[in-house]
Amino acid sequence: MGFFVRTALALGMLALPLAGHAAEIDGRALNVWWGVPFAGLLLSIALFPLLALRFWHHHFGKVTAAWTLAFFIPFAVVFGPAAASSGFVHALVAEYIPFIVLLTALFTVAGGIYVRGNLRGSPALNVGILAIGSVLASLMGTTGASMLLIRPLIRANDNRKRVAHVVVFFIFIVSNVGGSLTPLGDPPLFLGFLKGVDFFWTAKHIFPQTLFVVVALLALFYAIDSYLYRNEGVLRRDPTPDTPTFGFEGRINFALLAAVIGLVLLSGVWKSGVAFSVAGADVTWAGLARDIGLIVVLLVSVRVTPKEAHAQNQFGWGPMAEVAKLFAGIFLTIIPVIAMLRAGVEGPFGPIVSAVTGADGQPIPAMYFWATGLLSSFLDNAPTYLVFFNTAGGDPQTLMTVLAPTLAAVSAGAVFMGANTYIGNAPNLMVKAIAEDRGVDMPGFFGYMAWSGAVLVPLFVVMTFIWFL
Repeated sequence: MGFFVRTALALGMLALPLAGHAAEIDGRALNVWWGVPFAGLLLSIALFPLLALRFWHHHFGKVTAAWTLAFFIPFAVVFGPAAASSGFVHALVAEYIPFIVLLTALFTVAGGIYVRGNLRGSPALNVGILAIGSVLASLMGTTGASMLLIRPLIRANDNRKRVAHVVVFFIFIVSNVGGSLTPLGDPPLFLGFLKGVDFFWTAKHIFPQTLFVVVALLALFYAIDSYLYRNEGVLRRDPTPDTPTFGFEGRINFALLAAVIGLVLLSGVWKSGVAFSVAGADVTWAGLARDIGLIVVLLVSVRVTPKEAHAQNQFGWGPMAEVAKLFAGIFLTIIPVIAMLRAGVEGPFGPIVSAVTGADGQPIPAMYFWATGLLSSFLDNAPTYLVFFNTAGGDPQTLMTVLAPTLAAVSAGAVFMGANTYIGNAPNLMVKAIAEDRGVDMPGFFGYMAWSGAVLVPLFVVMTFIWFL
């Protein structure tokens, strides 16, 4: 942690004298080699837990910082300190800080709610929790719903011999697909909301796709879980027997959760002016009020949550710290990748952009679905959504009407396919970290992709033929 913080502070000090020199990186001036640090970080996340788990557990922050420096130092030498520091500050102010503040607030508030009761991890109960989570994900965000339900779900199944599949389907449904109906559900949709997409547009236009995927996943999960339940049984002794009375500890956090939702919604509807600019990143009064309000909510939650609720949840900052470090590296090393994508057909990734447009110049919804989805599987799905939102014209009124199938394809691709890998969406890593902390033997990076490839990809192919061709 200390090494990573010192590195960030050093880069920040480099950036301070140059914060006013806003300069957007021209992706046309880059080549694909600038994406190597980003690819290296992704491979580190994928391979180190498999090949050197102990080393990764103790040094993943240092590895992340090393890949970040592997991008920034050469970039500063080639393009100058001004361009490097501007990119760093812009990513920090415009993207990372709002992202991590919201994520930490949801993690803290949801982690202060303890669900007690005599929960037994039968297939029917597990399906019920997943179904409830799929609804909550669009109301309180995939992060909030995941943090609220993953602990009671793991606790309910802690006398089962095999639990990893339960967590994998939880990531599919609650941490991703379920958040596809409102801007509160997933960051890409919130960015679309800020760009002018109506609040209920996604609910109206991709509800059938969402219902199809959720129902199919629940049915498949029930079949798999029932088979394992019958053939493996349960341990005779429940390691953490629940109290017989169902209820909640830390109920004050429900009110704080409503405050989080209200602050996020307010920042989208309050058309405030710019408070100040840093390296080309405009910080609005609405965004500033949102982030300060979220920090206050976070601190209040820590203060007022009963110690018993945190103790029962085994609440700790470890999973949040891991996500914060890894996504700091992802947000920074992704800078040249996003710049190359934004360069469109004139950039190094021109073939990708050209592939989504027909000979008549009109967008091809099926190609937008897969291009957005596949990139969202490995890049952060929020900036990927913006890239293809702008590639399709960027006019929300046109996209919501004439090009509605294209916007639906971009929205579904960004949210649904964030479930394809652990790094496709922030809650994925958080849920994995919590599950492993509770002793669940989770699949590695490629093992998880084997699950998503076998379960999710066939569903996405069927979706393509039904809705996007």
